[in-house]
Amino acid sequence: MPLLNLHQGKELEIFAAETETDLELPLLPFQISAGFPSPALDFVDLSIDLNKQLIEHPSATFYGRVKGESMKNAGINDGDLLVIDKSIEPVDGKIAVCYLDGEFTLKRIKIKKNELWLIPENEAYKPIKIEENNNLTIWGIVTYIIKKPL
Repeated sequence: MPLLNLHQGKELEIFAAETETDLELPLLPFQISAGFPSPALDFVDLSIDLNKQLIEHPSATFYGRVKGESMKNAGINDGDLLVIDKSIEPVDGKIAVCYLDGEFTLKRIKIKKNELWLIPENEAYKPIKIEENNNLTIWGIVTYIIKKPL
């Protein structure tokens, strides 16, 4: 089933999370060695459902595809898929999807005294100080990052 695209912007695409389906995938019952392969691979009989593993609040969870490099130093790169939970309270230090002055953006929340800042994780981008005239909604908190294949 294709993802339902809710928003397509210059920094982020947002999709509805399809949580009604089950998809059990094989799960290795041991840590994966970066050295020699394990002979136990022939006997895998465990499974995992990523919907159940990654989504705690199905009705408040969405996916977002990253566009751009403003969060690269946090390990979030262009093309990565985010799991976003709208039910989580925004707090200092969390990475959030923010709706700022009519555009979605992905930044780290920084609360300093009576100031709110949106901090990029790339020195090529400037922090954004939220002023009274800004229209800001902290739309959701990033709970997982699914990396784009290399």
